[in-house]
Amino acid sequence: MPVPGENRRCFLAVLHFFTIILIIITFPSSTAAIGDGQFGYYGFSNSSLTVDGAAMVLPGGLLQLTNSTANMKGHAFHPTPFRLRKSPNTTVQSFSASLVFGIISPYIDLGSQGMVFLVAPSTNFSDALAAQYLGLFNIRNIGNRSNHVFAVEINTILNSEFMDIDDNHIGIDICDLRSVTSHSAGYYDNSTGGFHNLSLISGEAMQIWIDYDGGAKQIDVALAPFKMAKPTKPLLSMPYDLSSVISDVAYVGLSAATGLAGSSHYILGWSFSMNGPTPPFFTAQLPDLPRRAQEASRRKVLPIIVPIVTATSVLLITLAVFLFVRRRLRYAELREDWEIQFGPHRFSFKDLYFATEGFKNSHLLGTGGFGRVYKGLLSKSNMQIAVKRVSHESRQGIREFVAEIAVASGLLYLHGDWEKVVIHRDVKASNVLLDAEMNARLGDFGLARLYDHGTDMQTTHLVGTIGYLAPELVRRGKASPLTDVFAFGIFVLEVTCGRRPIEHKMNSDKLLLVDWVMDCWNEGSLLETMDPKLQNEYDADEACLALKLGLLCSHQSPAAKPSMWHVMQYLNHDLPFPELAPMDMVQNRQVDSPVAYCQSVVSDGTISGLSEGR
Repeated sequence: MPVPGENRRCFLAVLHFFTIILIIITFPSSTAAIGDGQFGYYGFSNSSLTVDGAAMVLPGGLLQLTNSTANMKGHAFHPTPFRLRKSPNTTVQSFSASLVFGIISPYIDLGSQGMVFLVAPSTNFSDALAAQYLGLFNIRNIGNRSNHVFAVEINTILNSEFMDIDDNHIGIDICDLRSVTSHSAGYYDNSTGGFHNLSLISGEAMQIWIDYDGGAKQIDVALAPFKMAKPTKPLLSMPYDLSSVISDVAYVGLSAATGLAGSSHYILGWSFSMNGPTPPFFTAQLPDLPRRAQEASRRKVLPIIVPIVTATSVLLITLAVFLFVRRRLRYAELREDWEIQFGPHRFSFKDLYFATEGFKNSHLLGTGGFGRVYKGLLSKSNMQIAVKRVSHESRQGIREFVAEIAVASGLLYLHGDWEKVVIHRDVKASNVLLDAEMNARLGDFGLARLYDHGTDMQTTHLVGTIGYLAPELVRRGKASPLTDVFAFGIFVLEVTCGRRPIEHKMNSDKLLLVDWVMDCWNEGSLLETMDPKLQNEYDADEACLALKLGLLCSHQSPAAKPSMWHVMQYLNHDLPFPELAPMDMVQNRQVDSPVAYCQSVVSDGTISGLSEGR
């Protein structure tokens, strides 16, 4: 008599309930063999497992292969071997294995080494190494086909020696730890087919299924969170004939190892079956996986830590902003629009600040009318520099001082080679600097003026140093490149003769250096004007060239003076020096001496800004 639909459903539910009760009664928590070619462990209390190394069964029935101690290994084997071939020289039969496991690492993002399910001819792995060898092999026997070891690794570290794909993967190993195939841990959803990643060191229970089809010679491996149904699409699937690997009689076991970082590897349940699927696991039968110690402690301290961390973060951010603003103000600099054209020659204030160690007084070289001068050392080039720090009260300011900090290469460059004409207006010996190799550099551009090429020089109030002033400058108050040439000529005579342009203690005929040299030349004793400190150790032709060039540059007639381009040609012997007689230099010198003229006008109070001597 057929059972009505409603009664049929009730009947099936009751039948399913009694089936579960029957399974629970049949398989106690310590479990035993299901029959020939099968076993199932639903917890490991009172089990007959063969364990060694760090492996042990914890109270409550949880199998621990390793604890968090570094460089440890542990093994667990089903005590009796299996005959995986029906007879010698036949193929390996089909088998399936499943285990529920959990890996707990002391670190959230760092695992130890991992664990493996294996089929091997022996349970003796005493010679195997821990760490990257996973307790299976050592340096001598790894990769040897005589090992007859088939393994599926659950790997939690990236080992380049074995060409691991990442630090969170499942791999199939044949007598070696260089996997024949591997895949990042995860599973394919049965509904959508999408792939979901899993973290093997998450501390959560997971289940892995390992199936070998002896007829099709196919290996399939699937992974999923515990309590989830077995994925239809396996994580790994590859054709392989294990008949050439697995021996006739073999043991089924587990191995785990730790390296420099330790991890705890736990097994909650384990089943194996030949020529059939493994029985399912039921949550009520399995022991609980320990909670990660860090998570437990974190839950206790989190309410305390969060406010402290928040307050500390706010304070640190405030302090960082304060220090940043303070640093910016310390190195702040005023950049004017006109400075753009000098950008490539500009040093940052920060570089100059560090070069002078914050403008220390110990680096102070002197104080001028426009600011203080400090000695400095550029860290990048290891070059010593002089830095003038212009005061804000200075009437001249940075614009007139830019040439001084850009150290001119010479009057030729200033007068003709640069994009503007620079009139120095104070060329003299004390404004010429010498470096360690006695190379001369023209400095102190505080009185310099800039003009465009081809423009008429403007008349300004008379400035400079008495003895270096060209007659036309004294008369007209208009500086030009030729007035710099005149001062350069006086400078050449001063250095060559070793005396000042004006010597008040001398007789009237030797008062002015230029007149004295001219008189000596006229008398045929030009070399008698040479600096006596040289003790006649000089080239006479070079000395005569320097003296005559100094006289030519200091000629009182502007038209008779050479340009700085001609001066450089004479000094480099690229042009012959013109044949001149003393009378050629004397003619047109009817004007008054520039010194006498200056003294007369100064006494009348008509000029200012002059200095005397050096």
